[in-house]
Amino acid sequence: MFDVSAFKTELLAEARRMGCNLAGIAAAGPAETRRYYLDWLAAGHAGEMDYLVRDPERRADPQVVWPETASVLVVGLNYRSPAPSSEAIADSRRGRIATYALGSDYHDVLKGKLRAIRTWVERRTRGEVQGRCYVDTGPVLERDLAARAGLGWFGKNTCILNREQGSYFFLGALLLNVELPPDGATTAHCGTCTRCLDICPTGAFLGPHVMDARRCISYLTIELRGPIPPELRPLIGNWIFGCDLCQEVCPWNRKSAHATEERFAPRAGLQAPELLPLLNLTPEGYNVMFRKSAVKRAKYSGFLRNVCVALGNSGDPNAIEPLIRALAHEESLVRGHAAWALGRLGGPTTAAALGAALSNECDPWVREEIEAALAVLRCRE
Repeated sequence: MFDVSAFKTELLAEARRMGCNLAGIAAAGPAETRRYYLDWLAAGHAGEMDYLVRDPERRADPQVVWPETASVLVVGLNYRSPAPSSEAIADSRRGRIATYALGSDYHDVLKGKLRAIRTWVERRTRGEVQGRCYVDTGPVLERDLAARAGLGWFGKNTCILNREQGSYFFLGALLLNVELPPDGATTAHCGTCTRCLDICPTGAFLGPHVMDARRCISYLTIELRGPIPPELRPLIGNWIFGCDLCQEVCPWNRKSAHATEERFAPRAGLQAPELLPLLNLTPEGYNVMFRKSAVKRAKYSGFLRNVCVALGNSGDPNAIEPLIRALAHEESLVRGHAAWALGRLGGPTTAAALGAALSNECDPWVREEIEAALAVLRCRE
């Protein structure tokens, strides 16, 4: 049997060589946050994310996922990129996409690195040590493992925070069938700060460390497949995929470094993109624009739904005619949110266009949205 302490040192060095900014070892066993996780699910805070509800006991223990698990290599990969100009951010005619989705899909990038590390492990140990890779797609509570591996602490916004890297990093786990000396958990350094809780426009945080995903902009613009609740639409602003607000205000992100992984560099046109061209995307254009991008998670109709909401919040009169055309979109989800946006924007031609659309609309939910928009316009008369 080889020296496990020496092997751990080499393993962490290999993770760093592969470009991982953080790396540590967690002991196998049930998640320390297991009870919190089960209570969170029971309260309904996962919304429509049914994959989180399926077999929670398996998700809460890596040894249930893979019985041979004896320890876990946990890595963090920085994805932070320079922010767009303050002028672009303040321009309501432009949308905002969460930083993590501006480059290539992190699942592919980080899983590729973990697989390369696993290959190194198998060669280094001549097949004696084997592993299983997980990057946000398998039943593993990565944040719990990251905290146990000393990568950081649970911030009040539920992100893992690190004193050097802040919170702009992806997490990945490599389950290993060898027991390695674990790294100890770090202490928390949020203190009395509540900036992340206070900035959330939709009130998603019920308190420190407690998020109701059903009110989170990231959930609403990515995970939610149906209509966004009307009362939350005005609060979303111009976010069209995800949200970074609770990270942007975190003091630990002030001096955190930018990503060195070239594939996470923002793609052309994705930082503060103009909203109106996005509304004209066809399914084919959407697939081309977001090929190998995390934005594909929202699906075509969900993404255009988000664009309609952002346009409704923009106050831009130039959006009225494009939104009127969207009342005839093939996707009912788009038609309904276009109607809501028109009700927000108003304009001399809006009521007539909504009335004409109502006479041709067969979908009951879209009809409700059109009628609600007309009611708003009548209240303004």
